[in-house]
Amino acid sequence: MIGFYNYTVIVSYLGVAASVLGIGFAMTGRLTYAVACLMFSGLCDAFDGPIARTKGNRTDAEKRFGIQLDSLQDIVCFGVLPAAIGYGMGMHGRGQTFLLIIYVLAGLTRLAYFNVTEELRQDQTDERRAEYEGLPITSAALVIPLIYGFNKFLTQRELILVYSAALICLSLAFLARIHFKKPHGWGVLMLVLAGMLEFVWVLL
Repeated sequence: MIGFYNYTVIVSYLGVAASVLGIGFAMTGRLTYAVACLMFSGLCDAFDGPIARTKGNRTDAEKRFGIQLDSLQDIVCFGVLPAAIGYGMGMHGRGQTFLLIIYVLAGLTRLAYFNVTEELRQDQTDERRAEYEGLPITSAALVIPLIYGFNKFLTQRELILVYSAALICLSLAFLARIHFKKPHGWGVLMLVLAGMLEFVWVLL
């Protein structure tokens, strides 16, 4: 079979599987489950890179496969799933549907640009990336649950308005020429902790 199969891809596949389940939950109105799947996918994304780096002697093809797999995972988990959550929330109007499409396209553009620049960077150096240009699409794993958690206090119409505003801001941030420091070590742990707190916020 084509592809590269080893333990380094398992977490990525788990993230995609969770997001596919999440899309199904969103389409059937079970939004809390869908958001929980989004957060689980975010957790998988936080550890797929470090796990991949534990495998020594990766070939150039394996590294490039990892880059592509990571981005394809991201567009499903943090592009399509948040759009599905918005649709399940009630974003059915023409303008709202257009916004969902724009969000996914902005994320797709961000990932394609990252792939190109990352491959060029790795051709020049073996050093780990220190910063991102444009907000990483994976930030949706923290922003979307935070917004959805306010469903306890807002009407459906109000929640849709806030969610729409968040998608607009995320779309612009994905494409902005703004540099963000890539988290390492304690930074990653702090993001995971934030995700755990949001998990409690959403479920309770």
